[in-house]
Amino acid sequence: MIQLLNVAKLIVALLFILSSIAVSAQEDEVILPESSEYKKPKTKYWFNTYGNIRISKRLFWIAQTHFRFEEKDDTPYVGQIAQIYNRHAIGYIYNKKFNLSLGGVLRLNFNTSDNSEAETMIPEFRIWHQYQFAVPVWSAMAYHRLRIEHRWSKSFGEDDDYIFRNRWRYMFRLKIPLNTPKLQTKTIYIAPESELIMQSGKPVVGSAMEDLRLNTTVGYIINPRLTVAAGFMYSFGQTLENAGVYNQNYTVRMHVYFSPDIRRVKNKLPEIHFRD
Repeated sequence: MIQLLNVAKLIVALLFILSSIAVSAQEDEVILPESSEYKKPKTKYWFNTYGNIRISKRLFWIAQTHFRFEEKDDTPYVGQIAQIYNRHAIGYIYNKKFNLSLGGVLRLNFNTSDNSEAETMIPEFRIWHQYQFAVPVWSAMAYHRLRIEHRWSKSFGEDDDYIFRNRWRYMFRLKIPLNTPKLQTKTIYIAPESELIMQSGKPVVGSAMEDLRLNTTVGYIINPRLTVAAGFMYSFGQTLENAGVYNQNYTVRMHVYFSPDIRRVKNKLPEIHFRD
């Protein structure tokens, strides 16, 4: 009897939640197009640095800086600066196959529209935490990354306010050595990758899928402390204003990975797998 009462309470609670969602959807009704609309793809160029700095046996400091450009007028890819990222965190190495991290992001968003009366630059703030698994697959490595971001952002209008959203990101990546039996110094590797970015929050009515990123990268491991890579990415996702309208992007990406070790020990840089 007690179990039946608990089930009944659960059903009532679910019905209340669903009715609340329906009411909210009616209040914020957006006119959807008759069929999905895809905007013309925008060309972009990203130069990203990824630092994983060992500070103890278990802890490392994540220090990332990203410079992101996009097309303007007749200049594709690098016509104008769009965003500058500063992402930092403290990571914890549980073992060779798993690590986690917690930190913050300051992103500077630059106004890339033709509206000269709007603000030219807006800071965006995030808190993020990440959980990454590395699994050997024959000579390659497979990475599963779950990243959760709590995000405060605003548009460029003078009267616009900051809005809060959560981002739920899952990435799968393979790193396959091409000229050596495993990932090591002087290895050339190819890294196919896909990432799904979902979002939630009061401003998100129907546009849950913010971005789906499909990317392939070719990299070169110079030594255990330094790797360079470059690749091309196609991405698309729903606009926040209308769930039936999708953005599309073609992005050239270049990466520098550096992993200094500041510990005063002889056996530095053990074979752990925590590269972004």
